[in-house]
Amino acid sequence: MNTKAKPGAVLKSLRLANGWTLSEVSQRTGLPISTLSKVENDKMSLSYDKLARISRGLEIDIGLLFSPEGAATPLSLVIGRRSIARAGEGRLIETETYEHIYPATDLLNKRFVPIVVEIRARSLSEFGELIRHSGEEYAFVLEGTVELHSDLYAPVTLEVGDSIYFDSGMGHVYLSAGPGPCRVLAICSGEESQLIAALAPEPPATLLDGPKAVAKPAEKVSRVKPAGRRRAGSN
Repeated sequence: MNTKAKPGAVLKSLRLANGWTLSEVSQRTGLPISTLSKVENDKMSLSYDKLARISRGLEIDIGLLFSPEGAATPLSLVIGRRSIARAGEGRLIETETYEHIYPATDLLNKRFVPIVVEIRARSLSEFGELIRHSGEEYAFVLEGTVELHSDLYAPVTLEVGDSIYFDSGMGHVYLSAGPGPCRVLAICSGEESQLIAALAPEPPATLLDGPKAVAKPAEKVSRVKPAGRRRAGSN
């Protein structure tokens, strides 16, 4: 027996499962709260254009909205987002003191922002002012020796495999404290645009599509080092 699809019922189940208010869904989709309420209560049908806006705003497959009423289980309500970044891919921001690569640039409204950071500065005077941005931050040392400075704690030295979690509203900076290359994986909460503004207010971003990328507008070639390269001092 065929069951009639009710996008409003699916939308309501999806909203409740994710803990969203009607106001939050309205902000995401651009549809008035009154319209969304009527749709959820089966008092208004949606045009394909509005369904597409809901699909884009909530980042779900539009087909989910046409699921039969009652077929939306917690598993089917999971927003199945994913992003694969191959070696050397991502959004590149490069300066004399660091190189930031932002993977998963195709996903919007991420709950956290991963950044692969190559640390080049070796002193506070070389780096400049401490960085501050909203949210929290987790850093895992991939390569080399890191010295983390902050305005509330004494400097701490981290080796490969060490990690640290801290309030990123506190002024902080990563410095390279070893003889060879130094890289960390940083995971930050907050908006990606705000992070970029705080971490790199001046240099433009370049979209990398592999190990080599041409930075615009200058004809500069940047090479992203593969994650498996040899650490300094290894045989």
